[in-house]
Amino acid sequence: MDFNPESYADKALDLVAVYGPKIIFAIATLVIGSWLIKSAAKVLDKALAKKEFDSTLRPYLVGIFGMLLKVVLYISVIDLLGVKTTSFVAVLGAAGLAVGMALQGSLGNFAGSVLLLIFKPIQKGDLIEAQGITGVVESIQPFVTVVLSPDNIVHYIPNGALAGGPIKNYSINQDRRVDLTFGIGYGDDIDAAKAVFERVANECPDAHKNMGPDVFVSGLGDSSVNFAVRPYCSPDKYWDVYAYMHENVKKELDKAGISIPFPQRDVHIFEQKN
Repeated sequence: MDFNPESYADKALDLVAVYGPKIIFAIATLVIGSWLIKSAAKVLDKALAKKEFDSTLRPYLVGIFGMLLKVVLYISVIDLLGVKTTSFVAVLGAAGLAVGMALQGSLGNFAGSVLLLIFKPIQKGDLIEAQGITGVVESIQPFVTVVLSPDNIVHYIPNGALAGGPIKNYSINQDRRVDLTFGIGYGDDIDAAKAVFERVANECPDAHKNMGPDVFVSGLGDSSVNFAVRPYCSPDKYWDVYAYMHENVKKELDKAGISIPFPQRDVHIFEQKN
């Protein structure tokens, strides 16, 4: 078989003539498209920043936006090269479904973080109670929320469970009520005891002076007259007020000669005579 360089050169020229413009156009589309995607992502980021959008959620949205545009760009470039993308898109969809099923829990936690950052039931620094844990929110991460409990233990709560379950946020209202119950003896003066409770609550340095305290008889127990004493304070001063009230109520009741009943048992011993 004779080797004919001219025929191979002609075939090469034909291929260049057919596919050359497609390749050049595809490369130009890829370069320009990548630049446009970066520019669009920057514009979106600036727009969200100008709207004072949540700084933690903003990178996620910009990243997802850029990723989706890149997928569309790559599929378009492949199509420009003459490759049929129908089967490619089907394979990509099937792969995405398989990955989604495998990462179902992680994706649920990621979706939970997006919901938490959009609707903001909690924010960094809030004192919350959720999933059986009480503590201060340290950070909301893509998959977990970090909570520091009062005993200085760090807890990682999955965002899916956190977003889908009940949350108590003690930091939203800056006037938190401290519910306390004190009992006095049935023989003691109710009005004098009430005056003691009100005075101690008003003298508490961390209690709010613009509201409360609420002081009233809440019940008649088996061995005591029970008072509900409810001063108000900021959420971060709750335990300071709680400790102050218990210590100083005891001191002031002692000074006033008012008793605090405690359980007692009388034992009667009978001697049997022979």
